[in-house]
Amino acid sequence: MTLTSTTPTPFDVPRYVPVGNEVELFRAARREGLPVMLKGPTGCGKTRLVEHIAAEAGVPLFTVSCHEDMTASDLLGRYVLSGGETVWQDGPLTRAVREGGICYLDEIVEARQDATVAIHSLADHRRELNLERRGGEVLRAAEGFQLVISYNPGYQSVLKDLKTSTRQRMVAVELAYPSPEVELEILRGEVDVRTEDASALIRLGAAIRRLDDAGLREVASTRTLITAACLIRAGIGFVDAATAAIAGTLTDDETLRAGLVAMIASYAPDA
Repeated sequence: MTLTSTTPTPFDVPRYVPVGNEVELFRAARREGLPVMLKGPTGCGKTRLVEHIAAEAGVPLFTVSCHEDMTASDLLGRYVLSGGETVWQDGPLTRAVREGGICYLDEIVEARQDATVAIHSLADHRRELNLERRGGEVLRAAEGFQLVISYNPGYQSVLKDLKTSTRQRMVAVELAYPSPEVELEILRGEVDVRTEDASALIRLGAAIRRLDDAGLREVASTRTLITAACLIRAGIGFVDAATAAIAGTLTDDETLRAGLVAMIASYAPDA
């Protein structure tokens, strides 16, 4: 399990450019104490949105990257040896409940179901956490606590899906890749590169997303376009930068890669 914890300040709000009404929905859910379920493709800004909301609210953010070996104890906590004594150590979910922060479970469908069931009592009207290993201790969520989960619907399968009982406790906030105009604004806000290079990357990304039958598992995300722009800013040429950040990450198939590289070359602003 990968956990990061941050306590942002009102002066350190990550920049987030709305694509639709996702910020408005998220804020409304937060005001009502409701959990949020973020749905969207890889690299569309789900994590950035959560970081933005946490920083805006000035509450600690506990981010957990879920995986198939993650258990309920990883979220809730466990007894550990410290200085020759056995002491209880809170997990990230318990810390968020105590401290009134946001607990963000990224790619929740990767987690085992016994881990996801542990969040149910926090995701409904009870807003409480049961710590059976602490003698049945019940924690009431502190003011400011919010549960947020996310996943990529494109990876859904019978084996990896959220229980209906989990889904129906959430406010669904759906994200998608932005329009070219908004995506250009996002990219230019993140990386200072020539307008010609930024515009070419945006057009390239849109073209790759139109390749419905190309055999790619994923398309070029906003995140990959920003990575390519970073390489360009560092002095790498457009074609080499886009090849490394986009073609090289989307596929290992030589035929598909060659096609992407040819497409990249055709969109290079200085071609």
